[in-house]
Amino acid sequence: MDKPLKTPPPYPIASVDHALRAAAILQLEGGATVSQIAERLGVARSTAHRVLAMLVYRDFAVQDEDRLYRAGPVLELAAHSQSLVSRLRTAAMPHLHQVVDLLGETANLTVRTGGTVRFIASVECRQALRVGSREGMVFPAHRTTAGLLLLADLSDEELDEVYATAPHHDRPADAPDPARLRTELKRLRGNGFAVNRERSERGLIAVGVPVRDREGTALAGLSVSMPSVRYDPHRLPSLVAALNATARALEEDLAEHR
Repeated sequence: MDKPLKTPPPYPIASVDHALRAAAILQLEGGATVSQIAERLGVARSTAHRVLAMLVYRDFAVQDEDRLYRAGPVLELAAHSQSLVSRLRTAAMPHLHQVVDLLGETANLTVRTGGTVRFIASVECRQALRVGSREGMVFPAHRTTAGLLLLADLSDEELDEVYATAPHHDRPADAPDPARLRTELKRLRGNGFAVNRERSERGLIAVGVPVRDREGTALAGLSVSMPSVRYDPHRLPSLVAALNATARALEEDLAEHR
């Protein structure tokens, strides 16, 4: 098995983590107040204010006249991309909370850009041993549940184009084996779901399904993540059924608010 790409640091720096998470929230959601950032980070309002002030100083954030913080020049997304991500996330959040309440595991929504995927929404479960929020994090698509599902939606020609242009940063582990990937994607197309066993992070297992638009194109991946010690293969059918039901409900919401 390839070495996992993401491992939490042994000595995390809380202030850095808070700043990075706040920056991701501003980029993905379009804006937030000091109070909203404090609530999302689980910190005091004064701490959130200091984090945002530093982001503004370094051009990662700007503050409007109405005192709302938004992504700054360093983090600005293209208008169309921001609109789609924002719409997906807004529609998905209630459904992610329902998944967490139903399945008792952390729920995520992920989109693909080229050969990478980005977690645009994440709701943690309440169990003491749990997978933390992945919101804002970026992974190689072939190493994640949602990424594999979104790659499986591509034609062979589109898949070739993705990996002909995708940067791999001189790390062999970032480049998938073409033959193995095609075989895996063919199987996923038949299954309609994907299971990730420690491909993105040691000790983590995720199960996911695609979220599609009216034309049937996969827009995002909906998944639940859990510690591998709690995963029971016999539970897989019920996990997939719950995720599929949630994906259909989310698709209906997206169709109604186009």
